[in-house]
Amino acid sequence: MSKHEEKLIVEGKEIFCPICGYDKYWTRETLMNTAGASFLGFDWANKAAMNYVCNQCGYVLWFLKK
Repeated sequence: MSKHEEKLIVEGKEIFCPICGYDKYWTRETLMNTAGASFLGFDWANKAAMNYVCNQCGYVLWFLKK
């Protein structure tokens, strides 16, 4: 987990927080758990999403890797 503030640019467009309008985020990666993988103890095999957390209000934007 990184607490370093950075701007978020998606496809050339700067993304502002939809709640407070701030333009800086810190990032973390979150596993997208599925019931089947969790039941079998394979949570580590689930896909990961990148989260961008607004450094002002804490709103979380989720991006799944293609």
